Amino acid sequence: MKMILLIVSILTFACAAFGQLPQCGAVSGWQQQGRNRAYTSDDLFEYMNGNSEGYFIYRFVGMKGITCQSGASTIVIDISEFEDPEFAYGMFTSTRDPRLPMEKIGTNGQVTPRRIIFVKDRYYVELGANPEKDFASELRTYAAIIEKSIPGQTRLPEMLGWFPEEGLDTARLIPESVLGIRLLKSGYVGLYDFGKAFIVGESSQEAASQLMEKLRARFGQTAPVTIADEAFTATDKYLNGMCVFRKGNYIGGFADLKTGRDGVAESARLAGNIK
Repeated sequence: MKMILLIVSILTFACAAFGQLPQCGAVSGWQQQGRNRAYTSDDLFEYMNGNSEGYFIYRFVGMKGITCQSGASTIVIDISEFEDPEFAYGMFTSTRDPRLPMEKIGTNGQVTPRRIIFVKDRYYVELGANPEKDFASELRTYAAIIEKSIPGQTRLPEMLGWFPEEGLDTARLIPESVLGIRLLKSGYVGLYDFGKAFIVGESSQEAASQLMEKLRARFGQTAPVTIADEAFTATDKYLNGMCVFRKGNYIGGFADLKTGRDGVAESARLAGNIK
């Protein structure tokens, strides 16, 4: 029975993803080179040349792709499905160039003369062109076709909006070991010039409360402070001064604080944004 369900799941993904791939002929003068590609977590490494782990940590489900060709030029198009929109967006933020602007393609996207990446719902899309010249027009045409064919939401992950905007450089999903702490299995980190903010969601208030106890034990000497449901400050060998709080089923706070920065005040501001 399990084998039947697995086959059905694979076929369902295959039909959905192939439906999203554009026809190469949608751009005049281009045609498909070779066959359609299809990969799962079992064989993605054969295609990614050792980079597959970067997909797996974001809960990769499968990939479909094609290559379009015009003379000596090629455009490689890959559509990857992830477990949910949150992890698909996490994959996007891990690969985008933070120095370049983003565009509203799907949930978010980024465009350069030879590359477009964007994310929509559970799908992360990559289009890359060779050789070295401007393919932006062709890439945009294919990207628009793909974006239109993908159903689902285009909302940003809610937690991203909880980080205070003042002084925020970037914020992104960390799929495992937030701040390098295994107890913080998955969550978001916001980078500021004075430290790092983090938010981790647990399945329940009870689970979050138990995690707070484990964190107190991990850090050793802690001092209670008044933020949300419970909170403490601590000093860590690698994370320096930090403040950790619990609000409902969320754990958050600031770490790696610069000397003289009030982590309690910063953490209270962050806690106030959590819905």
